[in-house]
Amino acid sequence: MQPMPLERATFWRSLLIRPFTIPGARRGAGRRSHGCAAAAPVFAYGQRLALALCGLLVLIGAGHVHAAAEPVFSPSGPDAAAYGQGEHYPFAAPGAGGTEQRFMVGNYSHFDALFPSRIVARGTRVSELARAPDELALAYTYQGQRQSLTGYLERYPVTGLLIARDRTILFEHYRYDRTDAQRLASQSMAKTITAMLVGIAIDEGAIRSVDDRAGRYVRELTGTELGTTTIRALLHMASGIEFRERYDGRDDAAALARDLWGAHSPGTVRALSRFEHRVAPPGTVWRYGGLDTELLGLVLTRATGVHPADYLSNRIWRRIGAEADASWLVDASGQEATYCCVNAVLRDYARFAMLLANDGRWDDVQVIPREWVRAATRPSAPGPMPANGAAAYGYGYQVWILPGPRRQFALLGIHGQAILVDPEAKLVLVHTAVRLPPTGDRGAGELVALWNALVEQQLVEH
Repeated sequence: MQPMPLERATFWRSLLIRPFTIPGARRGAGRRSHGCAAAAPVFAYGQRLALALCGLLVLIGAGHVHAAAEPVFSPSGPDAAAYGQGEHYPFAAPGAGGTEQRFMVGNYSHFDALFPSRIVARGTRVSELARAPDELALAYTYQGQRQSLTGYLERYPVTGLLIARDRTILFEHYRYDRTDAQRLASQSMAKTITAMLVGIAIDEGAIRSVDDRAGRYVRELTGTELGTTTIRALLHMASGIEFRERYDGRDDAAALARDLWGAHSPGTVRALSRFEHRVAPPGTVWRYGGLDTELLGLVLTRATGVHPADYLSNRIWRRIGAEADASWLVDASGQEATYCCVNAVLRDYARFAMLLANDGRWDDVQVIPREWVRAATRPSAPGPMPANGAAAYGYGYQVWILPGPRRQFALLGIHGQAILVDPEAKLVLVHTAVRLPPTGDRGAGELVALWNALVEQQLVEH
């Protein structure tokens, strides 16, 4: 996805007050962001008792118990009715109307139930993430108005927001009845994951060089325009192959998706082979398109002889101590859709972001080669994408480079998926959302303003 312009009361909950919880140690425990108005008695004569107990819990929550950065869950969010709150946020396949707004919350947390997928298995060891004793409070200015984190969540359709520094969670909120146990869609954030796997494959010798042509590994493409495109050009979104990505349902991206998942799919290679019109030499013109990343995934599969989901599991997911299995959607031929479609819990996205913030190192293990992460997270200059300036994004290896003097980068997906990373501050932000429409949404600009204020605050405080 291209960036927008810059601008633990489980017992009482089950018996008396179903929507309300306070922090708990178990996975999925946390606190609700609303109070006694939502309390529901089990018995009619217990209503006053339920409300009294709820009030007591709210008073407790107003003290130090709620001050900790525990996960917070809310059943609602902006425009919740239109997103299907009254139907408990249903989900449905695209062919059954799944692109409608009322299905978006459900779909974006159930993609691997709607489409075939391959599990990205976690290991036996889970790396612990600490929690700050006090939840992060942040004030920032956007378009001349003073704003806050909680206000941001009340204005934009965010399903999950997590902020962490040095493996310490500072803020973790879920909206629209989403939970920390649900795998939330990455969309194009998966492109960066694909690029990191390519770097590992090069380090291991499965792929010889970024200057190899794709046809060296995908033999069916030998002699074609796609086959003569270098891996470096694909990493930089500079294949030079015409591919229109406008998110209107009638573009080349939609046609590719239909070929990959349709009932009469020709298979991944033939689906890609339909795009053979070269408009520029490889590596000379930057143009964002999922075609380049999908071909990278095919190169990765052929070079390693391993499914990308399994490669991700063995080379990254297990090594960073992910707490849950992730999943990766596969097309009709069983090939992972590497231009999108990883699904994971928010804290595991945060672990991956922390890995990148540490230049590919986790504890004492170099999971991704350091120089690869460094190369991937700087603009291609000289090259097809200009180096980032005061108001322009740069682009590395399937990674967006934020403008300004600091080294910062982002993973971005359609409808508001974002991971923002500041390696020097060891600060990461994970953001999942269901924005409409996919382009022109001012929420993207405000997220950047929020991030800039967050980085400034953390640098001052630390």
